[in-house]
Amino acid sequence: MARYGMLINTKKCVGCFACRTACQRQNDLLPNESFIKFHEFERGTYPNVTIEHVPTQCMHCVDAPCQAVCPTGATYTTEDGIVCVDHGRCIGCKYCMAACPYGARVVNEETGAVDKCRFCTVSALDGTEMCTCVTACPTGVRIFGDLDDPESEVSKQIAELNAQPIDGDLTEAKVFYVR
Repeated sequence: MARYGMLINTKKCVGCFACRTACQRQNDLLPNESFIKFHEFERGTYPNVTIEHVPTQCMHCVDAPCQAVCPTGATYTTEDGIVCVDHGRCIGCKYCMAACPYGARVVNEETGAVDKCRFCTVSALDGTEMCTCVTACPTGVRIFGDLDDPESEVSKQIAELNAQPIDGDLTEAKVFYVR
């Protein structure tokens, strides 16, 4: 069984928001809803200052805190390790939002249900391409694949670039960063 994950190389990110826009379109999100958030950090000292763009999203945690607090079981983990939400079971209590250490969940204003990145698994079931954020990026910031396959591009790049989960990672995440 595959264990899906993603590498995000922030050294390549130019902050164009193409990944965010593609995600919003793929998932029919409202303009103020997004599964991808951008953080900017200034690096260096004047006059040699650069801006680092760091896109963040759900980390698809092992033993996800959001899943542990969900009173209805709406948040669940697939066999592939992808943390998903069953919108029909979500009552909009927002416990998962409070439990998420990454602030990766959003409320759908139309339904009241809470949602998040799901590596486009719902779309993949109908035969469309997985992870539009990966294909939309003009600079190749993101690589998606099977973390358990040492021959997959994502596994090779994580090893080659010594990528790590985000600083202060509180869980065993499946999203790795190069910074």
